Amino acid sequence: MGIKENIDRWRSLPEAEKLRIRRAWIPRSVARSMAFEGEPVDQKRLEEYLRQITQAPPDTSKPAEES
Repeated sequence: MGIKENIDRWRSLPEAEKLRIRRAWIPRSVARSMAFEGEPVDQKRLEEYLRQITQAPPDTSKPAEES
């Protein structure tokens, strides 16, 4: 698959899927840059942390009362 096909495929993805892919790359990118700086971190730990902070918080609001 060439560059043009990859670009077309990326552009055709829904925004939610693009966001998911971008977020999935964060732990790898951070782990690689930290290792390059001589301070390696566990990529799995970063993935777990990202999963925790991107989960939607529980809905604790009360339902609206009917009039």
